[in-house]
Amino acid sequence: MRSRGRGVVLLDTNVLVYAHDPRNKAKQELAIQVLDHLATRRMAVLSSQVLGEFFVVATRKLPDPLPTEEAAAQVERFLRYFPVLEVTGTVVLEACRGVRQHRLAYWDAQIWATARLNAVPLVLSEDFSDGLFLEGVTFRNPFLPSFDLSSAAGEG
Repeated sequence: MRSRGRGVVLLDTNVLVYAHDPRNKAKQELAIQVLDHLATRRMAVLSSQVLGEFFVVATRKLPDPLPTEEAAAQVERFLRYFPVLEVTGTVVLEACRGVRQHRLAYWDAQIWATARLNAVPLVLSEDFSDGLFLEGVTFRNPFLPSFDLSSAAGEG
């Protein structure tokens, strides 16, 4: 069943970044597999926050940063394959609630709020405890050996 967000999975920034970070080949390969799988099936969404964070990390924080033109071209490719959920004032207020009630760090709370308010039931990220469930949103770490993308995304 698809959500209002047109996807069943919200991808966090670290999945996009690892696909471009050769320091950990295993994580890079897994990130590329996750992106390919979800893009082909049109099962994932991104948030405007994630796209912005990707651009900053890819151009400033990787050991071999991408040129800004290349990073911008990659953002354009992401836009072709993944619908983008906007960070609205309502999302910001919900993120503030996530900080207060669930003790999340603000940027993590904003990821949670974006998923929750757009009825996206699954977030793929290594920044949360694997299996954490908060108000209709489950967090899974796609880089753990036990992770199975097909079952996590409800494909079988």
